[in-house]
Amino acid sequence: MAKRRVFYIPGFDPMPARRYRELYRREGTKQAEISGYSFGQRPWAGPGTWRARTNIDRHLAEARLEVLTWSDIAKSASSGSVRATYGALARTVWTYLSTGTFQRLTWLRKGPVVAALYPIAALIAQLLFALGLARFVGGQVGGAVHWATGLPGTGWIVGLPLVWVTLQWFRKIDGRIFAYYLMQDFAFSASEAGAWPEPLKPRMAVFADRIAAALRDDVDEVLVVGHSSGAQIAVSVLADLVRSGQVAENGPELSLLTLGQAIPMQSFLPRAGKLRADLQLLSETEMLAWVDVSAPGDGCAFALCDPVAVSGVATAESHQPLVLSAAFSQSLAPATWGALRWRFFRLHFQYLCAFDKPGWYDYFAITAGPMTLDARFRGRAPSKSRIDVAASRHTSRAA
Repeated sequence: MAKRRVFYIPGFDPMPARRYRELYRREGTKQAEISGYSFGQRPWAGPGTWRARTNIDRHLAEARLEVLTWSDIAKSASSGSVRATYGALARTVWTYLSTGTFQRLTWLRKGPVVAALYPIAALIAQLLFALGLARFVGGQVGGAVHWATGLPGTGWIVGLPLVWVTLQWFRKIDGRIFAYYLMQDFAFSASEAGAWPEPLKPRMAVFADRIAAALRDDVDEVLVVGHSSGAQIAVSVLADLVRSGQVAENGPELSLLTLGQAIPMQSFLPRAGKLRADLQLLSETEMLAWVDVSAPGDGCAFALCDPVAVSGVATAESHQPLVLSAAFSQSLAPATWGALRWRFFRLHFQYLCAFDKPGWYDYFAITAGPMTLDARFRGRAPSKSRIDVAASRHTSRAA
């Protein structure tokens, strides 16, 4: 029986780890029914760990999966007040514009750029609406008071508090709008102009220790999956392990699967030297295999953008990642694609879900099947639509 350890690093998500366990169980069962293989899952040590077994073409495999969670950090960062969020908006916009980063990002995919502009536009629209409403109501109240008492200019007494009340109401319903959530996500990544935010550094060290311990287990493969902004976390964590000599040549195969990555949002910033150095190291090393999967239909990812090349740090020795397209419009049935096409956040998680026509990409066969990542994708050509032109203005690799 093939054995594997899998570590999943989520993006900026305040949700608990059990959400991913239940998603894996539900979607894995569905994928197995579609693809015609056996799949089973049971809990392990806690809500963020579980075991999965598959029987694919009479090849048995077992995987122990673990979520390397930083939801508490994301929750703390996303719980900012109205005032703090508008302050973060101003700082983040200034960071991307003043460093020339935003302009370079527009050279790549439009989807994630629009996604980055959405919370800015939404928050500004909310502020303008609050000001307009306050002016209208204040004018009406002030006029009535002036008519009744002769006192001028009293509308502001009602108008100013109404601005605050309206903005607080928008903050309360953000679960339907996602303006605050996305703004705080982008602000967190840009808070140090590309350097790793201080609250995240100790947690990344913990992640490295967990993966290093797994590399000493009696398994065939240790697979790290980085989704969304978890992709760049995975890159830096694994680069540190390679750099420190903790990846043994005679140990389990080490593999990296990045899904729906938006690495350029951080790697293009001026102080992202550490991340750029890590990208270059992983692109050149023989100590692990790296496959990057995205889809043009995912508006929250820099789809098919080679994160090493576009960040301007590819070298003659760079041979990975293998950039592939999940091609949602082809791998999902027309009815499914039609239902999900405009549900942008749901599509951003499709990589972790069942596909109607999985073809070469089956998340559950990759994470719990008998073949290692390298064996599964060895010899496969990258997507013809891959973007590998150096676009970043900042290419220093100094930490």
